[in-house]
Amino acid sequence: MPSLTHVALVELEKAGILKFVISQNVDSIHLRSGIPREKLAELHGNSFMEICPSCGAEYLRDFEVETIGMKETPRRCSDIKCGAKLRDTVLDWEDALPRKEMNAASKHCRMADVVLCLGTSLQITPACNLPLKSLRGGGKIVIVNLQPTPKDKKAWLVVHGMVDQVMAGVMERLNCQISPYVRIDLFHVIFNQTHCIGERKYTKWSLRVISVHGEKAPLSFIKSVEISFPDRRELKVAVLQKQPFVLKREMLLRPLDILLKINLSDGCGCQFVNIDFPVNFEESSGCVNLDKDKVIQKLKDVTVQDQCCGKFSVIERKNVPGQKKELSTYAVVTNIVKYGAIAPIAKLSVVNTVAKRSKEKVDIRSDDCLMASCEGEGTMKKLRVQ
Repeated sequence: MPSLTHVALVELEKAGILKFVISQNVDSIHLRSGIPREKLAELHGNSFMEICPSCGAEYLRDFEVETIGMKETPRRCSDIKCGAKLRDTVLDWEDALPRKEMNAASKHCRMADVVLCLGTSLQITPACNLPLKSLRGGGKIVIVNLQPTPKDKKAWLVVHGMVDQVMAGVMERLNCQISPYVRIDLFHVIFNQTHCIGERKYTKWSLRVISVHGEKAPLSFIKSVEISFPDRRELKVAVLQKQPFVLKREMLLRPLDILLKINLSDGCGCQFVNIDFPVNFEESSGCVNLDKDKVIQKLKDVTVQDQCCGKFSVIERKNVPGQKKELSTYAVVTNIVKYGAIAPIAKLSVVNTVAKRSKEKVDIRSDDCLMASCEGEGTMKKLRVQ
């Protein structure tokens, strides 16, 4: 889940203050929290991202990709004109940093008025030298880290403290509110049926709960699925404990109410979600094709308003041509995190290296430490974060 600092950076980006983020992490949290992909350089890759080596398409997953070292994965590019085998994006020790990401990082560091280094030891080359590129254009470096770093002497300001505490103070001084983080995950429900004609009409059907990334892709946020039949008490409840979550039945051809209880994995904000899934074997339930972004935003707004997760919505429902198969896509809120006030720092080690070199006396209060980097310079136009 994103930390306070992750979501604070998103708010600064929305406000037009933050221009670019350079990350050495592979946890995908910057993308999850809302930093636009075009404003992010992931120097060491992303363990939740696959890339097509042929057409360059990127696929962000809700599960950790099985391999590292830019190896082939079990999936292929979904572009019908391509179809190449995908690769993971996480570097192994001997791999060079990706040129595309490094070029973007270098460009934005050179343009920056301020490069803000948050929670990094600045020891891994060549990434640790990126902030120095801002100095040539008159930019400044601000370092926030618990321990000293090899670049402290080059920084305009060094803050030895917890990043979340420092960023909470910055957001308060800027009067920027930190919105709750709402996590939304997607999954498919596939219902397939075959009519059998005999002395009595009956049907064979199957119901599958699968990942939107493919039938064999892991559903990391779902622990198990319980399927019951509220209007047919004589039918036994089915408990699907592991993937593939598939139930097959044979019964008389008449309407049926199905209740799906999606039990969520440990770490989710609620234990389960109940979804009514009515079936009329002789009539289609109708197609649904909603704007995905609008549905997700509405779910987020309602979740923040009610302060509870577990809400869900259908994004799409369609019939597979030539088959008695119906595919429904659901979006479900699996977590919400509200970032409350962080206790002020009683004592914070702040070093203004420029003043230290010129032997001037400096008095900077802890709640002013990062804002001091902008004083006397007018509005901060370009801020890059490493």
